[in-house]
Amino acid sequence: MSGKVIHTVNSRTLIRNNLRNYSMFIMLGLIMLIFGPLAEWRNFSGRNITNIFFQYSYVLILATGMVQCIIILGIDLSVGSVCAFVGALSAFVYNTQIGMPLTVLSALIMGLVIGAFQGWFIAYPKIPAFIVTLAGMMLFRGLTYIVTNVNPVSFQDDEYSYFSTGTVDELLHLENTFFGHYPAAFVVVGVLLLLYWAAEFSGRQKKIANNFEVSPFGLFMVKLIIISVLALTLAERFADYRGLPIVVIVLGVTVGVFHFIMNNTVLGRYIYAVGGNARSAKLSGINSEFITFIVFCIMGLLTGLAAVVSTGYMNSALPQAGNMFEMDAIAACYIGGVSASGGIGTIIGVIVGGLVMSAINNGMSLMNLGTHYQYVVKALILLLAVFYDVYTRRKAGLG
Repeated sequence: MSGKVIHTVNSRTLIRNNLRNYSMFIMLGLIMLIFGPLAEWRNFSGRNITNIFFQYSYVLILATGMVQCIIILGIDLSVGSVCAFVGALSAFVYNTQIGMPLTVLSALIMGLVIGAFQGWFIAYPKIPAFIVTLAGMMLFRGLTYIVTNVNPVSFQDDEYSYFSTGTVDELLHLENTFFGHYPAAFVVVGVLLLLYWAAEFSGRQKKIANNFEVSPFGLFMVKLIIISVLALTLAERFADYRGLPIVVIVLGVTVGVFHFIMNNTVLGRYIYAVGGNARSAKLSGINSEFITFIVFCIMGLLTGLAAVVSTGYMNSALPQAGNMFEMDAIAACYIGGVSASGGIGTIIGVIVGGLVMSAINNGMSLMNLGTHYQYVVKALILLLAVFYDVYTRRKAGLG
């Protein structure tokens, strides 16, 4: 009986080819372990893990859009000001008693319109993204001051804030139904892991059927087990405090959708093609101007979502909100493996990069170190991340 030949990649070669991706996860783990004894292990508590997602989800949402801009050799410096502007307008909309779902929808539409406005100038007149979004940074900051009259905008009730700081378990009254814990995180993570395992096995079988190389089965299983353990550990940390945060579901859906788009759709392939070589993409029949326009529309859409999340966390729309948001998102991208030369970057990578920055900020806060130290450390990490990218590309003969 003859069986199908399975072409496997040597484990050492596989690890070497994916060193950067692995190194980000290793870095995140090391940072958490380093800050552990320094912060009396409070950084591993359920309360702290939950608060990290409450505090930094907006950065991860912005980074999901920013990575696409940087892949096509663009940038968006206006996201902080747009967050403040859309956050203020969404507060006014919410206070008309329209309800939270329509408020979120209105914020997404406002962000999309702003993204289309800036994207048109970048894509068609070909004004550099740096200039257009720098102008947008000043424009929307000024408009925020005008519409708020430089005063905070408060909410009529707590529902807006609950979107950013509430949990599914509290919303559905599921507390104390699972060994004194909140069960929603285990249910959601369990379902997602089943889907993930099914997708991974299905993908592996398709590669084998088409004679593509796959990783050795043992290494493949080790990867699935490690990811599953980490996911269940995170679920346990959520359950140990207040349950599954609503904003984690919002973030998870956002990341899942755009990870799928970038890896499994024509649009995603076109984005990478334009970022790799816009001229060649144009000669291949790809409308690079339209792709650029779409990318900045996506960035605007996600900025509108981040505006709702950040405004809800602050429990009011502040005229000075959004300060340094763009720098945090850009730093998350470069730390997460996005190439300064364009064409390279993944959604999962920038999420890990954002979590690295969040873990550093959180660890220093637990040690009662001031924000000035955080700026210094973030600057050094960003510089090292870009240096690593340039060094590895030169060593590989790519730049």
